[in-house]
Amino acid sequence: MIARTPKSSPLQSVPSAAGGISRLVCATLRTAGLEPEPLLSAAGLTIKQIEDRGSRVDVTAQIRLLNLAANALNDPFLGFHLAREFEPRELGLIHYVIASSNTLAEALSRAERYCRVVNEGIAIRFKAESTTIGLHCTGVERQLDRHQTEFLAFGLVRSCRLLTNTRIAPLKLRLIHGRDVTPEEFRSFLGCEIEFGANGDEIILPRATSTLPLINSDPHLNELLTAYAEEALAHQAPHVGHIRSKVERAIAPLLPHGKATAADVARELGIGKRTLGRLLCAEGLTFSEVLQQFRLDLAKTYFSHRDMSISQIAWLLGYGEVSTFTHAFRRWTGTNPREMRDRSRAQPG
Repeated sequence: MIARTPKSSPLQSVPSAAGGISRLVCATLRTAGLEPEPLLSAAGLTIKQIEDRGSRVDVTAQIRLLNLAANALNDPFLGFHLAREFEPRELGLIHYVIASSNTLAEALSRAERYCRVVNEGIAIRFKAESTTIGLHCTGVERQLDRHQTEFLAFGLVRSCRLLTNTRIAPLKLRLIHGRDVTPEEFRSFLGCEIEFGANGDEIILPRATSTLPLINSDPHLNELLTAYAEEALAHQAPHVGHIRSKVERAIAPLLPHGKATAADVARELGIGKRTLGRLLCAEGLTFSEVLQQFRLDLAKTYFSHRDMSISQIAWLLGYGEVSTFTHAFRRWTGTNPREMRDRSRAQPG
């Protein structure tokens, strides 16, 4: 069953999460001989929410629970310790979509797209050209969020290692929050330096890791699971505050008419262009990034239709000239549309 969040205003809502971290915290508390109910109550959560895996939790309440639990356990590195022990399969469908991808770059792109199904308070941004994973808080106060961010950062590195069966060592980890010293166990786990008090939260990986194959790659399974993940995203999108999904829905009908500009999309959403820019910036995005990724995703879908010509696809994506589309596509992917289409058609159906 797909958990739904309550309706709210078109552009704002309280971010929610699937609650996996909260359940992991409760299990850790019980292992330490502590009852989680008092801390849950203090954080604004209930034991019923924890026991019901279909229930979503308020992200800010989850962050409060982590802070309270860290104090109760006398563990200033709780987020790191949870990340080192958690079972990625607990993420459910999203884990299997990511794990069945072809390469690590493809897996991280999937993580970027479907992250908000798991946690609306965090947006993952994967920059393939620099092999950088960015984490951006949406709708929560970042300075209150130390343990959840460290869980996500270290958890992502651990997941990359498990997916590729390779001990990937990042080039650097940057985190916004501060620590007086870098814990030795952090450095030992990562194999790189950590910059605290940085301007952003990001994991910088060696470029060669992008092309690493995943040990459980399965194109046919991935195609099937991606369809289910898209359904989960569609069910969730009307009820969340993320601007990206709303921008994508506004872009879709405007593309063939060449009107998918920031001003036109803002008008469709009933807000000003500057407001749109600020909302996207809060999620670590720009309008051009969203438009480019949306066009690329659509192009890959269109390539699988054997009766569609390159010129038709170019028009549907808002390009008046095939040459303009070709130049843009080569810039995005390093190949041209015809080569990509031929590869798509060559894959068994």
